[in-house]
Amino acid sequence: MKYTSIMHIAFYTRHFDEMLDFYCHKLGGKIKSITRYNIYLDRDDRPFQQKIAQEDPQRIFNAYIELAPLQFIELFPALEQQKEHPAFNEHIGYSHFALTVQDIYKAQEELMAAGVVPDTPITKGPSETYQMWVHDPDGNKFEIMQFTDNSLQVVGNYDK
Repeated sequence: MKYTSIMHIAFYTRHFDEMLDFYCHKLGGKIKSITRYNIYLDRDDRPFQQKIAQEDPQRIFNAYIELAPLQFIELFPALEQQKEHPAFNEHIGYSHFALTVQDIYKAQEELMAAGVVPDTPITKGPSETYQMWVHDPDGNKFEIMQFTDNSLQVVGNYDK
């Protein structure tokens, strides 16, 4: 099997409008689609979603925000019964995602002009890739990274 990219990463959020604003107006993404529950009105195979559709057909089910061609952040409004996410790196499993840029210093300037203060200064990590850490309104941590000619993700360092 050969993959061409990671298509999306998804979040449930209690701050849907803030998250849309953050990923679109502060990070420069574009809303590609917003789907409402009315798509489930005739879906007997999805009774949970169908019930919501009958009660509130215009309620938002999800949104896709395109950050790079055909690469998305998917947002779902949180459901009442959902628990808060654990603190960063508290549990095994998902930790963070990373976005690549051509010029990390320019990206930092653009973020700060949009009112986003990075959590860390720009540094070069052990993989020889520039990085800085940021978080979204829900506290989801992510890296913004710039490859170098020596980045291990580019040149590799795995010996079989």
